[in-house]
Amino acid sequence: MTADRSTPELLDEHVADILDRGVRRVHVLAWRDLDDLDAGGSEVHADEFMRRWAERGLDVTHRTSAAVGLPDVGERNGYRVIRRGSRYSVFPRTILSEWSGRMGPYDALVEIWNGVPWFSPLWCRRPRITVFHHVHGPMWDQVMPGPLAPAGRYLESRLAPRFYRRGLTVTPSDATRDELIELGFRPDRVLAYPNGVDTRFTPGGTKAPAPTVLAVGRLAPVKRFDRVIDAALVARRQVPDLQVDIVGGGPLADELRDRIDAAGAGGWIRLLGRVEHAELVELYRRAWLVVSGSIAEGWGLSLTEGAACGTPCVATDIRGHRSSVHHGTSGMLVAPEDLGATIGGLLGDPERLADLRRGAVRRAQSLSWDVSALGVTAALRQEIIATQRRRG
Repeated sequence: MTADRSTPELLDEHVADILDRGVRRVHVLAWRDLDDLDAGGSEVHADEFMRRWAERGLDVTHRTSAAVGLPDVGERNGYRVIRRGSRYSVFPRTILSEWSGRMGPYDALVEIWNGVPWFSPLWCRRPRITVFHHVHGPMWDQVMPGPLAPAGRYLESRLAPRFYRRGLTVTPSDATRDELIELGFRPDRVLAYPNGVDTRFTPGGTKAPAPTVLAVGRLAPVKRFDRVIDAALVARRQVPDLQVDIVGGGPLADELRDRIDAAGAGGWIRLLGRVEHAELVELYRRAWLVVSGSIAEGWGLSLTEGAACGTPCVATDIRGHRSSVHHGTSGMLVAPEDLGATIGGLLGDPERLADLRRGAVRRAQSLSWDVSALGVTAALRQEIIATQRRRG
């Protein structure tokens, strides 16, 4: 699928056909909600297709875990949000709620599998699809305590796939599609539709007068902001006036602040915390480079947001980043130990940096949330048609 003027019309047609087939109420299960302090790319992706469904007449209920400072039941962008249960209890509680009908009746289900599955193939007998952003792999050692990490890897890579291989799965990247196929998923049952970029991210303004690097994301172990800090220390040997801004909140904020202070870098590496959308756009536009040191990603949303603002990236060469970045054209993908030298080299090469800026904008312009939502919608429609045919 390509982004063009017909994409919204195709969305209209697909949703209209879904409604004509008697599917009006859709439940979407996800670990976290977009308004959660820990929300990331997966939650943005979910909101993008759910809001489009709600606009076109589908009754959408989004079931997630409880979030600090948010009500148990709310509404956002035309769909209902139910937030109950902890990060762990949300799974059994939601399954029991669906069995008992406490969340109300539904005609189709979307399961967003983020590390821990909902095992919907075992209990859902209505049309359903799975949205899978990335295989956690090495992330389990970062997010789970000691002995539980191997259990998480076994659950995700060995146990759960047995129940999902024949179902229809949607993923935002070819890289994750390849990983799922390696886990035994059927190639014809895994569909990849790239993430989009919010239209509010656009080029504009002027670059910061001093070479400035920006890193955006949750301050969690898997994002490896320690690598960003270490790379900045290396790059500053080549670029003495380098400035670094880190945007995001999370459990490692104090640890990262201590790391910056220990290096005597508090005057030029700033931890900005969470910022409003307009400020984030301005930070992307002012930056010379966006940097990511993540060890695993399904996509790399900050890299494409930065690209849309005319800012290329230097990021770790991992599968998810390869899907969002065109290496050598919209940014550079390198080994973790080469982040610093690559940042320093690019900041000292204005012509190369200008080429990457142009390539970054071209890359971002090829990405659309309408196209991404159309992919999820087409998959759900396909499964609804197949289910109705099986039932005669």
